[in-house]
Amino acid sequence: MRTTTPDSPHIRGRRRRIGSAAAATAALLATGLTTAAHAEAATTPHKVSAKAVAAQVAKAHVRYEKACGATPKKGYAACDALRVTGGTTAFMEKQAALKGTTPKTVSPKAASDSPTGYGPSDIQSAYGLTDAASANGSGETVAIVDAYDDPNAESDLAAYRSYYGLPDCTTDNGCFSKVGQTGSTTSLPSADSGWAGEISLDLDMVSATCPNCNILLVEAKSASDANLGTAVNEAVKLGAKFVSNSYGGPESSSDTSYDTSYYKHPGVAITASAGDEGYGAEYPAASRYVTAVGGTSLSTSSGSRGWTESVWNTSSTEGTGSGCSAYDAKPGWQTDSGCAKRMIADVSAVADPATGVSVYDTYGSDGTGWNTYGGTSASSPVIASVYALAGTPGSSDYPARYPYDAAGTSALNDVTSGSNGSCDTDYFCTAGAGYDGPTGWGTPEGTSAFSAS
Repeated sequence: MRTTTPDSPHIRGRRRRIGSAAAATAALLATGLTTAAHAEAATTPHKVSAKAVAAQVAKAHVRYEKACGATPKKGYAACDALRVTGGTTAFMEKQAALKGTTPKTVSPKAASDSPTGYGPSDIQSAYGLTDAASANGSGETVAIVDAYDDPNAESDLAAYRSYYGLPDCTTDNGCFSKVGQTGSTTSLPSADSGWAGEISLDLDMVSATCPNCNILLVEAKSASDANLGTAVNEAVKLGAKFVSNSYGGPESSSDTSYDTSYYKHPGVAITASAGDEGYGAEYPAASRYVTAVGGTSLSTSSGSRGWTESVWNTSSTEGTGSGCSAYDAKPGWQTDSGCAKRMIADVSAVADPATGVSVYDTYGSDGTGWNTYGGTSASSPVIASVYALAGTPGSSDYPARYPYDAAGTSALNDVTSGSNGSCDTDYFCTAGAGYDGPTGWGTPEGTSAFSAS
């Protein structure tokens, strides 16, 4: 585990050189692994049933570390990204079952030549987005807000998208842009290897979910609530209608002022991770103006959907966040009766590291090429991108309301099993039919639950 405090970047990160990343990217591109079919299709030398595949996928188990260190001090946030360092992921178990081979294990100290986590076709299939991802998103910009600089962000993004056969997204073609919290393209914050992994995760999840979307990366100069909030404002100022925030920290009495200063943007879909430490509220997920995104464990299934989900919960201190805010007022569209204030979460998506997503990252000692990541840092950009696929929000709307309008319909996959801890009010921490804290109203099934109409 890192022990670096979130208000100072890793000292060793300042000594990294970009050249090794560029070489790694060039080597990857030279392999010719440029199609999604090559990247994600398994060789199937023998017949195997969907039930047998699902049974093997259920055996996934991993070890992982926090990407951004310890719990932040008051007034600061940590990213909610978890990097898998060992074990066998659900994706690897699936590949082994289809091939009739023994599952491989994650080897984090050496660059992997292929992904070990779910890729774009998996995410699109799981959430009914395959058609929308192909047809929608052009002209929409999803903004990613994170702390510190990832010097290799664009080259790593290019490697990920090339491997999976996604359209180029570069500065030159206008698809990708990176700025500091004041909008400068040249005055960027100091680099940090932990947050660089978070940035790669975020960029790759936007790419996987909305391949036609433009991507704006706004880097705050530190992980303070004020600097991250300033970066959110800059993202909106630059025209983004969809803003993902994969970070959080303890609630405080200052949160309501942060709400109006940084997160109150009608007509903009702002998402925030619910947290990775199990039951308990986190900010800015607790803001009434954002869509709070919880986390699930996502596995293949022999059922008609082809996938199944439960609350992500690894241990009493590791799992999706949820809870009743101590400070933020309840938005008018949220009507659960057990919490008088803002309830977390609203919706959810994949976050369990054991069923984690594939990420390409080359910055720092942990930037070894292909990695698997989990945490609600994965689910927040997925949901922001689903909003983008659904189209521009109403100019006076707070889009956190949209899933509530679709509650109980086939537009959302209701997650009904699992818990993220112990609580006095069952639905605060335990999944069930309808609304619950850990998964909200569920996960996307297409885009209609995230649309203004």
